[in-house]
Amino acid sequence: MNKIFFLIVLIGVPSSAAGAILGWDPTWMFGVYSITILGLASYIGRSTDSLSVIAGPRIGGLLSVTFGNAVELTISIFALMAGYLHIVLASLTGAVISNLLLVAGTSFFIGGIKYKRQQFNIYDARHNIGLLMFSVVVSFVFPFIFSGKISDDEILWLSGGIAIIMLLLYFSALFFRLVTHRGVYAEQEDSGQEQETPEWGKWKSIIILAASAITVALVSDQLVDTFEDVAESFGWSEVFIGIIIVAIIGNFAENIAAIYMALQNKINVSVEIAVGSTLQIAMFVTPILVLLSFMFATPMPLVFPTEALISMLLSVS
Repeated sequence: MNKIFFLIVLIGVPSSAAGAILGWDPTWMFGVYSITILGLASYIGRSTDSLSVIAGPRIGGLLSVTFGNAVELTISIFALMAGYLHIVLASLTGAVISNLLLVAGTSFFIGGIKYKRQQFNIYDARHNIGLLMFSVVVSFVFPFIFSGKISDDEILWLSGGIAIIMLLLYFSALFFRLVTHRGVYAEQEDSGQEQETPEWGKWKSIIILAASAITVALVSDQLVDTFEDVAESFGWSEVFIGIIIVAIIGNFAENIAAIYMALQNKINVSVEIAVGSTLQIAMFVTPILVLLSFMFATPMPLVFPTEALISMLLSVS
């Protein structure tokens, strides 16, 4: 599998550069850009996995989730710059639904076939689910309720204020988990844990991670430019592109990692990836996008379509 991703990157990166310079057909280049990002995402996942082993399980889990969401964050930033607000909102909806239903469900199913019983840290689960339910209500439900009663400018200011509060709460939760109460969350992780060997060393992992992240940013910029042509060619709506295409590409590396961990009887890591990634989408990625959107021509309010909001609430509950 690693050889396949190597060939994808080896062929995809030069092809993406040539297509952007020579102006090849946008519909065809959409597929090239998407596959190339999938290959680069695998290298981001492998480098963060190596750094996770070196840094330890708690910091490592945070690194895996953070850089796992880096691809989707990068694509969403360029989509915001281009004014595709509906695609960004749809991609965030797709990420939440995919992580909680598809990734977690597949991990439980596949892990349950191979192992009769799998255990995960109940303290981690309570911490993440509690924060997730709170963040979805505050970040997504409150702006939706008030959107019909106040002006558009007031909605934008409300969204910006909620984004700042969510970021403060997210970093406070990290401080609580990694500093003040680190013993509680490390208790079950440290017991009976096997010693792992990283695939790459620290500096090699950092170099590959940096190179992959920079290349993803460049390819994502070109990918966003093809959205309009692809939508016209295939008849796809912006919601479909966001929920299906961008969500799959943006979360590919961590989705595969969660299922692989379940097969290795590390269901706690699978739960951490699925739920922790969703939590970071709600409390970090979405607020960052809202605040960054104020720098662009069209700011993004935290008002999701009714169908998307109901889908996320059902997924969380």
